[in-house]
Amino acid sequence: MRIEKLKQNFDIVVNLVHFPLHAETPAEGVSLDVLFAGSKAAERAARQVRMKGLMDAEGLPYGERTHTYNSRLAQELGKWADMQEGGAAIHDALYKAYFVEGKNIGDLETLVALVQAAGLSAAAARKVLSERSFRDAVDEDWASSRKAGVTGVPTFAAGGYGVVGAQPYEELERLMLAVGAKRRTA
Repeated sequence: MRIEKLKQNFDIVVNLVHFPLHAETPAEGVSLDVLFAGSKAAERAARQVRMKGLMDAEGLPYGERTHTYNSRLAQELGKWADMQEGGAAIHDALYKAYFVEGKNIGDLETLVALVQAAGLSAAAARKVLSERSFRDAVDEDWASSRKAGVTGVPTFAAGGYGVVGAQPYEELERLMLAVGAKRRTA
């Protein structure tokens, strides 16, 4: 993946900052048939084809979702997991659950099951999610994203510069060079 390749080639630290993409989505989700009803139906099909092509180019699986779900709890879970040994695995698990398997990543039980499958503490995750322990941290991310002018995901930012969207590796490498990131040597 592009980020892993950047970390191999440059002396950088990657921080995931969350963004409120479709924060208005209810907890139970919204059917894509409803979201893209009428004249937007062709847009949905075109978007699916485009996204499938982008994911194929990255070597990532990509399914055909039927719903969109609110990712707020998943973002809070991600913030918590980033502080746990081996917690980075949750991000791949969330991607697969949402974009491949079409699971509701706004559902507490779904998230706890993903945590357990990733080898993290299900009990600790349930407590964090029930108490909303990382609500403020995600609120800070959202505010930071808005302040930086983020309008979509993914957005890659460094040194006051950024690129939006699924960019080819070469574009991200140009960003690293533009901000003076040091290349790693063998």
